[in-house]
Amino acid sequence: MPAHEGTPGHRTYDAVIVGGGHNGLVAAAYLARAGRSVLVLERLDHTGGAAVSTRPFAGIDARLSRYSYLVSLLPKKIVRDLGLDFRIRTRDVSSYTPVERDGHSTGLLVGGGERRTREAFERLTGGEREYAAWQRFYGMTGEVARRVFPTLTEPLPSREELRRRVDDEDAWRILFEEPIGVAIEDRFTDDLVRGVVLTDALIGTFADAHDTSLKQNRCFLYHVIGGGTGDWDVPVGGMGALTDALATAARDAGAVIVTGHEAVRIDTDGRTAEVSFRTADGEGVAAARHVLVNASPQDLAALTGDTPPAPAEGAQLKVNMLLKRLPRLRDSSVDPREAFSGTFHIAEGYDQLAAAHAQAAAGELPAAPPSEIYCHSLTDPTILAPDLVEQGYQTLTLFGLHTPARLFAHDNDAVREELLKSTLAQLDAHLAEPIADCLATDADGRPCIEAKTPLDLERDLRLPGGNIFHRDLAWPYAQEGTGRWGVETPHANVLLCGAGAVRGGGVSGVPGHNAAMAVLEAEQS
Repeated sequence: MPAHEGTPGHRTYDAVIVGGGHNGLVAAAYLARAGRSVLVLERLDHTGGAAVSTRPFAGIDARLSRYSYLVSLLPKKIVRDLGLDFRIRTRDVSSYTPVERDGHSTGLLVGGGERRTREAFERLTGGEREYAAWQRFYGMTGEVARRVFPTLTEPLPSREELRRRVDDEDAWRILFEEPIGVAIEDRFTDDLVRGVVLTDALIGTFADAHDTSLKQNRCFLYHVIGGGTGDWDVPVGGMGALTDALATAARDAGAVIVTGHEAVRIDTDGRTAEVSFRTADGEGVAAARHVLVNASPQDLAALTGDTPPAPAEGAQLKVNMLLKRLPRLRDSSVDPREAFSGTFHIAEGYDQLAAAHAQAAAGELPAAPPSEIYCHSLTDPTILAPDLVEQGYQTLTLFGLHTPARLFAHDNDAVREELLKSTLAQLDAHLAEPIADCLATDADGRPCIEAKTPLDLERDLRLPGGNIFHRDLAWPYAQEGTGRWGVETPHANVLLCGAGAVRGGGVSGVPGHNAAMAVLEAEQS
């Protein structure tokens, strides 16, 4: 730990930030750059939270974005404002979805230019209709993205203000008022195309296409508005490069960041506050005018003694792999380097997704678990040591859907193994060689593969129920109790700056930015 980052003692700060994840670091950097004294308390021995790069396989120099792995929702405004030394690379291929039709291995490649995408649609569907519908649909979401994304770092608009901003009643109805399944079924006829569209509504969200709560719509919205384009990009150097840049920006501006300091209580009268914490060496207290909590709403309630919100539940399997080589595909018309550089959809036809949801809702593991994979190292080989790159090693990150935490409650380890086996079997169905034959081995001779269930993520990262968004995503407009910035709590000088804030979820920095703006605005009033 640098010398200027000693124990905080009993000093009074303008702001104490509980949690050194990426949102806490964003808030710290903004406030410190505005001349405020800032202390960040992080319970782990490192900053970054879920946005970290680690070497999970013994003796192998491969730095994987272990939990979160792509960037879409991080506004360029934050990168510019904080002067971050951080870069992203775009992916030429958006997705590849393999399928068996009429006894033949084929698939849908989206990307590589407009002509190739159109031809891929026509080859799969036998005509021009689906591609034309695809263009119209994503032309609509693209326009919504351009109008909605800039509002994420502004004070919360009202519902009607956002509706006027969208300025398209059909788009508003499709995205904000009726289940997304209605629009998908109205506009597309091919089961595989329907499934590719639906997947963006299900990442980390356990819902059916026709769920009347519309939580699948909220998930879809956040997945298609990122950056005003909906593009999902690769962080150069891995996700840890972002949080390292944020920590550097905060420290350079004067913020004090201490690791191994776990906040255990917040006492506040609305004007001043005290944060009690513990370390390996004892306990302490830091006083502050404002406290920003970069943790879940459940953790916030535990710290303040308030009634916790309803329990959250995650619904995903996270798998990291290191390969000696990319596997060959049964669809020989596609280069594996193209197929895996975008999002590789597995068992994600529309009917397959519906069946998997129904089985999981009935308390059973899906017979054909849906998932999607991408290969970071194809776009950014810097995460691998030069000798691994020369030998052709590659990383694979798999994200499984429709596996709610409840399914793992009786025996997490056994269910994890069963689910991993069946998930990889679905992948193998589209490969010309088993994925197991392509896995690298670590220094101890073990296959380089790790899997994390929602319960593992709850244990490792304190994600409530393993929910990657901390709770169901909220609409990006003001609702009862949301406050002006979407970060407010019942305590005037305590703010929530984690993924559970309104306009939270994902690696965006938006809640951190908005909490910092709320502090600066309050000081001026």
